Amino acid sequence: MIVMIQYFTENIMFKFFKRQSSKTQSRQQSTHMAPGTQICYIPNLVENLRKDHKALLNIFGKIKSSFEAGKFRKVEKNLKTFRRLLTDHLLTENVRLYIYLGHEFAQDEVTSDLVKEFKSEMNQISKVVMAFLTKYETIGVNKGLSESFNKDLNAIGQALTERIQREENTLYPLYMPSY
Repeated sequence: MIVMIQYFTENIMFKFFKRQSSKTQSRQQSTHMAPGTQICYIPNLVENLRKDHKALLNIFGKIKSSFEAGKFRKVEKNLKTFRRLLTDHLLTENVRLYIYLGHEFAQDEVTSDLVKEFKSEMNQISKVVMAFLTKYETIGVNKGLSESFNKDLNAIGQALTERIQREENTLYPLYMPSY
């Protein structure tokens, strides 16, 4: 009797876990999309990207005010936060926005070229910004960096502000569901 109960229990558990495993696999298969690609329209993507922009501008303001107050350790901390936020934002744009738009407008040469231009420009801007962040990542302990910091910070701020305005006014309105 105990052997039968044990067998029954093991058999049920095996079937349960097998069913759970199969559900997980089918869920993974149904959400896995890429190569050709099947990246889906995400209704709140643009809203989230705009929130990222606000967060980036907010932390940028904190970097500037910390620098003006001579709080170099705080500048260093805020630069790290800015790098993390920017990296996350760029990854989202590259994977979710540009790939979707590239496929959506593949047959529209003018719009496709515009999207490619935005992506290329962002890649160049991100290289400059990342170089800036790397250059000044030790400003908290290397005060000598402060001499050129403000000028470089202002240049980065202007480039990012202009880019954000162009993205929100020109690029993001292109992101719509496919019909």
